[in-house]
Amino acid sequence: MAEESALIEELRERTQRASQSWRPGATVTSVEPLTGGSSSLTFTIRFEGVPESDEVVVLKVAPPGLPPVRNRDVLHQGTLMRALAGRDGVTVPEVLFEDAGDPPEISPFLAMNLVPGECLEPILQASPDPARFGEFRSRAFDAARMLAAMHRLEPATIGLGQQPVVSIKAEIDRWVRAYETSPPHLQFNYTEVADALRASIPEEVRPVVNHGDYRLGNTLCLDGHLNAIIDWEIWSVGDPRVDLTWLTFFCDDSGHPSKASDAPSGMPSSAELRASYVDAGGEAYPDLDWFYALTYFKEASLTSLLVKRAERGSDPVLAERLTRFIPSLGHLLDMATAKLSA
Repeated sequence: MAEESALIEELRERTQRASQSWRPGATVTSVEPLTGGSSSLTFTIRFEGVPESDEVVVLKVAPPGLPPVRNRDVLHQGTLMRALAGRDGVTVPEVLFEDAGDPPEISPFLAMNLVPGECLEPILQASPDPARFGEFRSRAFDAARMLAAMHRLEPATIGLGQQPVVSIKAEIDRWVRAYETSPPHLQFNYTEVADALRASIPEEVRPVVNHGDYRLGNTLCLDGHLNAIIDWEIWSVGDPRVDLTWLTFFCDDSGHPSKASDAPSGMPSSAELRASYVDAGGEAYPDLDWFYALTYFKEASLTSLLVKRAERGSDPVLAERLTRFIPSLGHLLDMATAKLSA
């Protein structure tokens, strides 16, 4: 494809220049697409003339032609990863170099080291392998402990004191705005649930660094250990319960509508993960039922966006697969209502 070839050639030239601040004398030998998405594009860059450990790096690129804002702001992600680098109990990819570009025509990019590991969400596996359940449990407990370590950090002491604090109301509004873009057949009673959430907002606690989509599927793991947290597109400073309830939603006992099999996944229970978080120094926060309601609302909003894009896209197989989740949107909103009414 001509556009992709032109982008790859542009990135080859720009990474060649930008990499000299990191490894003087490095030579780019290839630029290869790794994954793509609406938030950013991902490539692997191969170098020669560098130590063996640096021969392959990962490049995250803002989508060309679009303002690099919100989840497309790759340099904002770099700010977070630099702030967390070397913090006790937290591991993230190392930021190697970056280029601000000249957006929207010339996209910003961010280069990171290639962290070894598997990116896998156990409950989304259609045929979970019982032989791996020990690995999955260990990874999940690692994730809970790492979340506690991250939430113990004071944003101001790690260079994030100027970041805006996202209030609970703003968190609700974010997912309402996303839901507003979905067609009527995907909306169900989302406005009623949003109103109920707004009418019962709990007292806020000390703001922390939140990932925004914290789960095993956004980490890199080897065997039973978590090597790095990745995919920081929607990080923010805000209420820690947003991340805690999201992580524990991806357990067999949490009623996640995307669970791919009725068989056990090997994940700990949500209560076990919450206990591990507290044992590792996280707070035993109040009002978690309200935050589970918010989690269900957020999942419904995100799923509606995925279904909407699939219905408008050119892949009929993907569209058919995702439209099967339409009934789950109403179910998620009912789950949220039940939590708020408990």
